[in-house]
Amino acid sequence: MTETKTASRSTTPASSGLPVRRVFSTEGVHPYDEVTWQRRDVVQKNWRTGEVVFEQRGVEFPDFWSVNASTIVTNKYFRGALGTPAREDSLKTLIDRVVKTYVRAGQDNGYFASAKDAKVYSEELTWLLVHQYFSFNSPVWFNVGTTSPQQVSACFILSVDDSMESILNWYTEEGFIFKGGSGAGVNISRIRSSKELLSSGGTASGPVSFMRGADASAGTIKSGGATRRAAKMVVLDVDHPDIEEFVETKAREEDKIRALRDAGFDMEIGGRDMASVQYQNANNSVRVSDTFMTAVEKGTTFGLTSRVEPGKVIDEVDARQLFGKIAHAAWECADPGLQYDDTINAWHTDPNTGRINASNPCSEYMSLDNSSCNLASLNLLKFVGADEVFDVARFTRAVEIVITAMDISICFADFPTESIGQTTRDFRQLGIGYANLGALLMAMGLGYDSEGGRNLAAAITSLMTGVAYRRSAELAAVVGPYNGYAANAEPHQAVMRKHRDANNDVHPLHTNDTAVLTAARAEWDRVVELGAENGFRNAQASVLAPTGTIGFMMDCDTTGIEPDFSLVKFKKMVDGSSMQIVNQTVPRALTNLGYSTSDADQIVAWIAEHGSVIGAPHLDKAHYEVFDCAMGERAIAPMGHVRMMAAVQPFLSGAISKTVNLPESATVEDIADVYMQSWKLGLKAVAVYRDNCKVGQPLSVETTGDKAGDKKEPEPEVRIEYRPRRQRLPKSRLGRTTSFQVAGAGGYLTTGAYNDGRLGEIFLKLGKQGSTLAGAMDAFSIAISIGLQYGVPLESFVQKFANMKFEPAGMTDDSDIRIAQSIIDYIFRRLALDYLSFDERAELGIYTSAERAHYVETGSYLSEEDEAELIDSESLKETPADRVRVHEDGAAQPGLFDPTPAPEHVGGAHTSAELLEEQLGREVDAPLCMTCGTKMRPSGSCYVCEGCGSTSGCS
Repeated sequence: MTETKTASRSTTPASSGLPVRRVFSTEGVHPYDEVTWQRRDVVQKNWRTGEVVFEQRGVEFPDFWSVNASTIVTNKYFRGALGTPAREDSLKTLIDRVVKTYVRAGQDNGYFASAKDAKVYSEELTWLLVHQYFSFNSPVWFNVGTTSPQQVSACFILSVDDSMESILNWYTEEGFIFKGGSGAGVNISRIRSSKELLSSGGTASGPVSFMRGADASAGTIKSGGATRRAAKMVVLDVDHPDIEEFVETKAREEDKIRALRDAGFDMEIGGRDMASVQYQNANNSVRVSDTFMTAVEKGTTFGLTSRVEPGKVIDEVDARQLFGKIAHAAWECADPGLQYDDTINAWHTDPNTGRINASNPCSEYMSLDNSSCNLASLNLLKFVGADEVFDVARFTRAVEIVITAMDISICFADFPTESIGQTTRDFRQLGIGYANLGALLMAMGLGYDSEGGRNLAAAITSLMTGVAYRRSAELAAVVGPYNGYAANAEPHQAVMRKHRDANNDVHPLHTNDTAVLTAARAEWDRVVELGAENGFRNAQASVLAPTGTIGFMMDCDTTGIEPDFSLVKFKKMVDGSSMQIVNQTVPRALTNLGYSTSDADQIVAWIAEHGSVIGAPHLDKAHYEVFDCAMGERAIAPMGHVRMMAAVQPFLSGAISKTVNLPESATVEDIADVYMQSWKLGLKAVAVYRDNCKVGQPLSVETTGDKAGDKKEPEPEVRIEYRPRRQRLPKSRLGRTTSFQVAGAGGYLTTGAYNDGRLGEIFLKLGKQGSTLAGAMDAFSIAISIGLQYGVPLESFVQKFANMKFEPAGMTDDSDIRIAQSIIDYIFRRLALDYLSFDERAELGIYTSAERAHYVETGSYLSEEDEAELIDSESLKETPADRVRVHEDGAAQPGLFDPTPAPEHVGGAHTSAELLEEQLGREVDAPLCMTCGTKMRPSGSCYVCEGCGSTSGCS
């Protein structure tokens, strides 16, 4: 990493610094002294392996910080070697390290009117951090105030030209950014196509071929020890001659993954054979123009242009057919997304310097090539008071404090390359945003996909960006505008007027959004006025980032602009256990909707049991929409996500990190409609994900025509492929333990069952722990358990394994099974007796000793009473929960139940995602965390782990 510094502020200050007024902190009382602190032990395990992955004892946090928040901060952000005095062990140390660096830089660069103002600012900033009102992005916590380079940015945009030197430099710059834990995006459209000639006369390789090298580099750096995968974005303009190859690249690789998996290769995430698959380390996006989208609407042709001779059309394509291929590829594998070039550049404040060509990996930061952006996010729910009114004054003050700190950071920040450092210092792009919008709307009784919800979100976003730019203009009066402002003053001010005018399209529906919108309009009027007088300190001010790890740090229920993931979640306890809880915003919402305490309690109890509001007692169906979530029985419709993005986009400098999720049954046309409507509604970018799209593929493609010789767009025959779904066992399940001996060899059989009595897991304990036999039995148990949970009938296992013969074999101590051909033979006949009905066992020839004795006496395995009962009520098909027996001494003991919970390493939910899987009866399509083994959940266009805070992207 190249350490680059700014020597001084960009212009001579017009005043002597900002006065700072106190709003949050108390004069004469340090923010730390206003809260109660406690020491905690942080121990993290990979629950799948039992391995301790992190441990630090005696760390200090406020008593109101959750166990999850303190665990993630301790693991991710405390610096210093574990077990040494240099290791940080208190939130105070962490916050002081960052805040003191910011305040000192602010004083050195003339931001504050006096030392007293600097002290007040320090305490205000500290108070907001301690009370979880906002958080800086992760690189700030990683680096600021340490001996490491002071990198504060999470988002980078690179550039690459049509030369080998530039292409190799692209690889190098990306590598250093990945090494530092951040992500980068790049537009590769300047590279000449494979249809054009080199200066030597040979044929060019084309940009897609060079993507292979960059992809391999990212994969190597990831596997070389990074804590998360390398996050990268690759963009190609829709008029590039190689656009079809780019569009189909990842879909073809997904076909390869499936074929290799079916052939027995290890193609799971992190699998050893996965490295043979290309293009898996990047998000791909097509940069489309208004001209292309209009051609799609009209069904006309579109020209692909030369890179060597700009403007020269070297091929014509059917625009609608190309758009269909884009949608079809996204249907297959979620890539490519779309970026709307004309919309992006219409809101560009610095067009005289250069166009916006690309974005960061999560698509929220869009600016000049070779630039960076540091992020910070506000916790919206913190600004709703006990009266359930959004506090405009405190929110405004918080934005002022945060945006000031973000600008100060550019004064001391280091950057991975000199070109990135220079662009960032010249344009000072910032990315203030927020988290917990979904929880805020639910708490206030507003549906995420409702006019009321969208209007409040739009008003808050407008106020946030308006205050940020107003403060930017005030800073310009103190420390000067950004260096590139003079050349871009007119377009910058024009964009400010566009933001101001967009408020006219927001129509408040209730008291909260009326007050917020009124304040926002006043702020934008002030922005236009002050900007014309002072200019602006920052070219950009706001984005909506994923807020994965920092969302947990702030104890947010929801991340970024996302709705709530599900109504029921897991909460970590101080003793290391976890409990299932209904989101705390649900009771708050019910109160705001006018429900009595008694009715609300019954509704919450229903949700706790069913995971959904459907059918809840006393709940008006008109209020169901308030509790709609990203997943579950009432999942928000795809266009609900698009409409929310469209509501807030006019009030953001950048864009939004968000993926529009579609059900597995969605068609190619559904995805094409999302892409088309997103363009019409004014989004800057959109990404989609069809559930399980990386497994199910279209099975055939047919070409049709109206008559002979007519060529039509290939229409995929979308056929749903039904695959088994894993049904996990409930957290607390019915179980039993049977001791046994076969030919003197002893062991224990432990089983777990679903609530309806079906067998769901087995555990075999044989020999000493750690022995080869014990290990083999553990593996065998897991394989059988997973098979049962995926729906393989127990009788199928019994048919295969009963009567299998090998040593030890002989007499047993079980009166129902006197002789066994092997331990496996005994186990599966015992399982048949315990969990199969009489008819099912009879087909397999497996009976109890009592049934065999009755047959010898009467010629029938059942008594007349039993036969009559079987005919009338099929009582012998009762669930094992009704007839559980514990075989400790070899005798059947009806009525006894062993409540010992089954071991946790097979089945059972450990995160909200896994809990939702149990409720839905199908899997949530998300990866497992590489650190702690828990299932991650979506966060923007990335994934985040609830267990340890790891993310799959650049948040």
